[in-house]
Order: sequence, then structure tokens, then C-alpha cells
Amino acid sequence: MILRARQFEFRFPRPTMVMGIVNVTPDSFSDGGQFPNAEAAVAHALRLEAEGAGILDIGGESTRPGAVPVSEEEELRRVMPVLERLAGLSQVPISIDTMKPGVARAALQAGAAIVNDVGANREDDEMWRVVAEAGAGYVCLHMRGTPQTMQANPVYSDVVKEVAEFFFDRIQRLLVCGVAIEQIILDPGIGFGKGLEHNLELLSGLESFARLERPMLIGVSRKSFIGKLSGCEPRGRLPGGLACACLAVERGAVMVRAHEVAESLQAVRVTEAILAKKRAE
Repeated sequence: MILRARQFEFRFPRPTMVMGIVNVTPDSFSDGGQFPNAEAAVAHALRLEAEGAGILDIGGESTRPGAVPVSEEEELRRVMPVLERLAGLSQVPISIDTMKPGVARAALQAGAAIVNDVGANREDDEMWRVVAEAGAGYVCLHMRGTPQTMQANPVYSDVVKEVAEFFFDRIQRLLVCGVAIEQIILDPGIGFGKGLEHNLELLSGLESFARLERPMLIGVSRKSFIGKLSGCEPRGRLPGGLACACLAVERGAVMVRAHEVAESLQAVRVTEAILAKKRAE
């Protein structure tokens, strides 16, 4: 299995990649406003890379439940200074976390290599054509509704089956728009339009997505369902997030999106060593 994201190419199986989160937003659920200027955000991104991040994910619009959308102009104002400076300093792929084709296009022109699209449930194909034209990697994330509506009583008859069907449908649409299969990454969207039980069902059934033969990204870091299970605030949810990440790797995930890169990398490397020993027996 191959992933191509502009000038980058990754062949799987390979060690799990950790995608480091760099939010340049004032209202993200756990770290909004932490990096108030481009210098602070770039320094944080480079720290994550030094800790072992294989991808840096830059986001300028919060996608927490109920988040208020920002204009394209405001999102560009937040992310572009960071991307432009980071592109000349980082040695790993930079991902732009956006739902806006205009922001994706500008970020790719500035040096980003991946578009992380929580709005992959879109019907308009402009974003996909931007990705195709740039030869960028594309994270296809499953979300029910929008960040404003996604947690309003989400209902599924079989969440694992429905997410798999969504992936199959979106892969076909992406191919029609000129996105190569090697550019596609799948993310089941833990916490995006799912209740507690839906998240647990998805995590327990991740191996169901392996038949699609695309790299699978899991984002569980500091998510609210961990808080519901543990009673912890976002900053105290690292142990629960690591448990989910290790389980996800055991069930086929090859990328983990995380706020705490060093801790996540250590956890998945130990998991991989155990799994390798088990396979060798």
C-alpha cells in the first residue's frame, strides 16, 4: 500500500506515523489560544517534529461540537503565516486542516502536502479537484452533519457499516474528480457526529475498514468520549487517548493524530513491538 502526498511517498507496512496537532485558533476545545502568533505556532510545530511527529497538521478553524464557522479570510489570516514559515523549516509533510477549498489551495501553494478535510461529506467537488490538481494527500473523514449540528442526537443502525459505505462512496467520487487512490487516507471521524457508544463501536470494529486498502488515520486525542468514560477534563485525557491509539494500531490504523506526540509515539512503538513478537511466534 502506497501513500503519495505531493513530493512525499510512504510505503506500508511501516512504523505508525503520529500526526502532531498545531491549532492556531482561539476556540479549539482543549488548546484554543495557546499559540497566539505565528512564531509561537511554528516553534510548537518544530517541537512536535523534534519529538517524532511524521506529519504536522495546521488548523485555523475549530471543529469542536457547536463551533462557530469563521470566514475564509480569517482562516487564511490565521494559518498562512504559520504555513509559509514552517514550509521552509520542516522536513515532514504539512497538513492543512480545513473544510474550505480556497484555504486548501492557498496552503498547498505555500507548501502543504496534505488536506485534512472534516467536510468530506460535501456534495460539491471543488475541494477534491483542488487536491487532484496539486497531487496532495487527502484525509477523507466521516462526519454526520456539520460541526454545528453533528452532536444533535446522532443515530445509526450500524455505525461501522455506514462509515464503511461512506468511505466506499467517497473513494469513487474522489477517483472521478482525478484524485488517485494512492492519495487517499481514511479517518472514521471519532467524535464527529457520534455518541459514546458509536465511538466505542467504531474503535472495536476498525479492522472492518482494512478491506478498503487505504491508510487509516485515527484522531482520539482529548476527545469528549474519553471524558465521559473517565470524568477527566481535556488535559487529563492522555491515558485514555493512548489506550485508544494502541488499540487502533492493533486493529489496523497506521496514523494517529495527537496533541502529545512523544507520549503517543512511545505508546505505539511499544504496541508495534508486542504485535511483531506475537506474529513471529
